[in-house]
Amino acid sequence: MENIRQSLDAAKARELVMEYGCNATAYQILNPGISHWFSARGDVVVGYVSRGAWLLAAGEPVCSNRNLPEAVAGFEVFARRRNRRVCYVCAAEPMRHLLDQSPGHSVVTIGAQPVWNPAAWPQIVRSRRSLRAQLSRSMNKGVRIESVSPADAVDGADSGEIHRTLLEWLQSRLLPPMHFLVEPEVLSGIVDDRLLLIARRENRIVAFLVASPVTARNGFLIEKLARSPRAPNGTSELLIDAAMNQFAAAGCTYATMGLVALAEGTTGGNPLWLRGLMNIARAHANRFYNFRGLERFRAKMHPASWEKLYAISNEKRFSPQALYAVGGAFSGISPVRAIGLAVLKGAREELRTLTSSVFKNR
Repeated sequence: MENIRQSLDAAKARELVMEYGCNATAYQILNPGISHWFSARGDVVVGYVSRGAWLLAAGEPVCSNRNLPEAVAGFEVFARRRNRRVCYVCAAEPMRHLLDQSPGHSVVTIGAQPVWNPAAWPQIVRSRRSLRAQLSRSMNKGVRIESVSPADAVDGADSGEIHRTLLEWLQSRLLPPMHFLVEPEVLSGIVDDRLLLIARRENRIVAFLVASPVTARNGFLIEKLARSPRAPNGTSELLIDAAMNQFAAAGCTYATMGLVALAEGTTGGNPLWLRGLMNIARAHANRFYNFRGLERFRAKMHPASWEKLYAISNEKRFSPQALYAVGGAFSGISPVRAIGLAVLKGAREELRTLTSSVFKNR
């Protein structure tokens, strides 16, 4: 009975997402691990996770623009009845505009997402010699891109190779697998409307890309790009090129690769304590999560603009407790434990490299 109810809720949530989804995170509320709250009339859905005393909304309520104030109020009543506070994570400009002057809410900037009009992508490729070189490099190494049905891939002959590629990509990261709005198992959720591109070399899958629709903006979010260490340089760029061309052919006018946390120049208006933590993370945490490398990679694709993204909590001042809850939602465990595991894995990798070097030089 519970499984039936969850399936009905997911189907209802998908209908609302496909009608009203304007935040790039909208389709992600259909991913595994996300709970759903619906308004009494059934015309609003909020995807959220619970962490301690907090309900963390994925982006913002999915509804018509005119219903947004009522949706926020209703979800916060739901949270208050459960003795929870609320934080909207990766909220976009409409939510900031609605709540920036609210005495019961605080807004902080957590980064930005790059945005393209796919119709302009061919001109970007023509004008960027370094990008063309990466595309040529991967093609010369025999990499070929295929568009496949996500539903067929999940249950078909490619499922094992896709899963192996994902595991290889995750194992190359220092941090434990992250969740919430960076869920690795996106193909375990609803896949009906997603785009799946796979990169093959010598008949083996070496990378894949998953894109999710942002229907109210006539576009897509490139939600997942997983690349095996076996993939030649330029494979990621080749997948993005294929995706952008496919978006353009479908008449899309919007594409994004999602949040770049701590993107340069986005956090200056935040509280002093938070600015300090963000500056430290940007300067010293790159060995665990490559903030600057991710930003450079997306910037070299020459986006038309960058859209700021926010965390908005229903408290007078954004608190360390809210930040800790957000970190826990992404890590799936205590942020302190996640950092500790990353340090331990990094130490093991360095010891392995050092040991290999010593034996090699003997």
